[in-house]
Amino acid sequence: MKGLVIKNTGSWYTVRTDDGRDIESKIKGNFRLKDIKSTNPVAVGDRVVIDINAEGTAFISAIEDRKNYIIRRASNLSKQAHIIAANLDQAMLIVTVNYPITTPIFIDRFLATAEAYRVPVKLVFNKIDRYLPEDVKQMEALIELYSAIGYPCAKLCAKKGEGLDALKADLKNRITLLSGHSGVGKSTLINQLIPGVNLRTGDISEYHNKGMHTTTFSEMIPLPEGGYLIDTPGIKGFGTIEMEDTEISHYFPEIFQQSANCRFNNCTHRHEPGCAVLEAVKEGVISESRYKSYLNILEDRTESKYREEY
Repeated sequence: MKGLVIKNTGSWYTVRTDDGRDIESKIKGNFRLKDIKSTNPVAVGDRVVIDINAEGTAFISAIEDRKNYIIRRASNLSKQAHIIAANLDQAMLIVTVNYPITTPIFIDRFLATAEAYRVPVKLVFNKIDRYLPEDVKQMEALIELYSAIGYPCAKLCAKKGEGLDALKADLKNRITLLSGHSGVGKSTLINQLIPGVNLRTGDISEYHNKGMHTTTFSEMIPLPEGGYLIDTPGIKGFGTIEMEDTEISHYFPEIFQQSANCRFNNCTHRHEPGCAVLEAVKEGVISESRYKSYLNILEDRTESKYREEY
């Protein structure tokens, strides 16, 4: 029998079968023997085949081919991956320039990974009601930067419902991953979008200006207007994985565009003579923050410090 993985609690998966039943399922042991270096060989959003047993639970016996997925490094020093969600129509990265701070490096790591796996991303700047004038200025600068690169941006106050109608139109009949740091307002947004779901919301640590986890597992939640939201635990750091050094520039659209003019085909855009990317950074055509993020991902090959800074 076939179905859709709608929840992952770590050891169990809830599979919604094609005839509408929700079956609690586990993975057959041989999944872990197929060189899948992932903490979760099955992810929310996967289409799977299950074998139901006499107790009414099931084993997942096969995964259908994925059209895409979002993946990150499982932990600071781990060589394993964690698949956040699969088979997405889009992702929305919930960003707060303060309360808590979302750094450009975190944003760029998420965007680069989404580019690598062909997942369209929209940036949603939340908590606009709390921002001081300098926060607003920073938000507008970020929106200008990312809009120019080609990433759509939206402003939102999930708590008061401001900007919600436009967001609903984007979500209708699509499978959308909601991601971002703990405390950026994902649960508050979902409670506004889906009456009655009543997800627990958390406070920000005023001392550390960081959010505290309220979502502890990944889940697909059906939207009243059609489609699904995928709610996931908040992410502290976004370690990239499965990226070759020579490919990383491909996942920064503006760097990739300028690289066509580099003198050398294998230019790493760090120190080579005739590098069009370095020239574009110097001239302000490529932003320094984006270039810093590119270098930062390159450094992942030798260091694993992404959690410490962002």
